[in-house]
Amino acid sequence: MARLLSVSAQWEYARAVLAHVAGHTPLPGAEARPLVLMLTLRTARTGNLVGQDVNALGLTDPEDLVEQLTGCGWLSLPGAVGDLLASRPENPTPVTVPSLVPDEGGTGPFTFGRKTRPKLSGWAQRVVSDKKLRKAKAPAGARLLAVTLATWTNEAGRLGPGGRGVTLNALTNRVPVGAGELRDLIDRLTAADWLTDAALTDAALTDTHLTGRLPERVLPLTCPLLD
Repeated sequence: MARLLSVSAQWEYARAVLAHVAGHTPLPGAEARPLVLMLTLRTARTGNLVGQDVNALGLTDPEDLVEQLTGCGWLSLPGAVGDLLASRPENPTPVTVPSLVPDEGGTGPFTFGRKTRPKLSGWAQRVVSDKKLRKAKAPAGARLLAVTLATWTNEAGRLGPGGRGVTLNALTNRVPVGAGELRDLIDRLTAADWLTDAALTDAALTDTHLTGRLPERVLPLTCPLLD
C-alpha cells in the first residue's frame, strides 16, 4: 500500500510538528490548534496561504482566530485578515510566523528541509479536507483529532504503540478538550468512517485508553509508529 508520506523520516517529522504545536500554540482551545498546525506547516521556512486553506478547517469564526494570532504577534500578514480569507490560488497571501524563522545560523525549531515541508503540509491538508469529514461538517476539533490519530497507529491502522491504544492524557494534550467533548469527537470520526471499533477502556490500573483502528480507506494517510 502506498502512503502519502512514503518514508519513516517523514512520519517522525509529522509527529514532531504536532508535538511542537501542542506546546507552542499561543491561544487556548481545540479551534486554534488546527489553524496553528496548518500555519506552522506552511511557514516552517516560507509560506503562502489562500482563504480555502483556512476555511477547510471547520472553524467557527476563522476571521476572529486569525485576528487573535496577528494581535498577539504570533502571525504576521502583509494586509488585512479579510484579504487573506478572500485570497485565491492565483494570488496567495505570504504569511510569516516570526518564531519559526531560522536564526542567523540557520537553526529553527524543525530539522526537515524545504522539500519536505510541502509534503507534510499537503498531507495535513488531505486529512483535514477529507471528503467524508467535509460531508459530515466535522468541526475543527474532530479534524485535529483525525490528524493526531493518523500519526498514532501501527502498520495495520490500530491505535497506539503495538495497537494497544492511546492514553486519554496523551490525546487531550494534543486535542485540548474535556472528556465529554472528546467522546463526541470520537463519535463524529466514527460516523465519518475515519475510526472503527473505537472504545475508551481502563488499562494498566490507571490510564484510560482509546482503542480502535483506522479503516482501510484512511491507511494511505497514516504515519505508523516505529517499533
